[in-house]
Amino acid sequence: MNISSMASRFAKQETCFTRSSNSCKIQSIFMSLVICRQVDFSTPAYENTVALRYDVLRKPLGLNFTKEQLQQEANDFHLAAYMDEDLAACLILTVADTYEIKMRQVAVKDGLQGKGIGKKLVQFAENFAVEKGFRLMTLHARETAVAFYLSMQYKTKGQPFT
Repeated sequence: MNISSMASRFAKQETCFTRSSNSCKIQSIFMSLVICRQVDFSTPAYENTVALRYDVLRKPLGLNFTKEQLQQEANDFHLAAYMDEDLAACLILTVADTYEIKMRQVAVKDGLQGKGIGKKLVQFAENFAVEKGFRLMTLHARETAVAFYLSMQYKTKGQPFT
């Protein structure tokens, strides 16, 4: 997705497609409780994101992080979404080149998936990337996450891989 075209999309007011106007108000209040921010590498907050990524992304596949893998994240941007100071979601942005950044390791806490927190964090990441001067954001997504990214106007490129 071309990040430069995202700025105008973010300026649009979001629409809630439900029958009850009260549902929209509740969802709006719920999402206003979600705060997104950058997390510094090698801090307790960063360690919490590693634990969340392990629980959501690695553990189900029987994988662990190595010290070397985590050390390679030192120069990445670590972003997180919090609800009442509790970690709800996180992701990593890795610089690919001067104008391209790669989004990876997107994880939303079990029980909070499907509530818009991941969407809010990805939008925060897109704006963060634009502010840093990037124009293109790329990612690899698991098959189970493709619909999520398509709903956010990302385009598929290439063939699925295993």
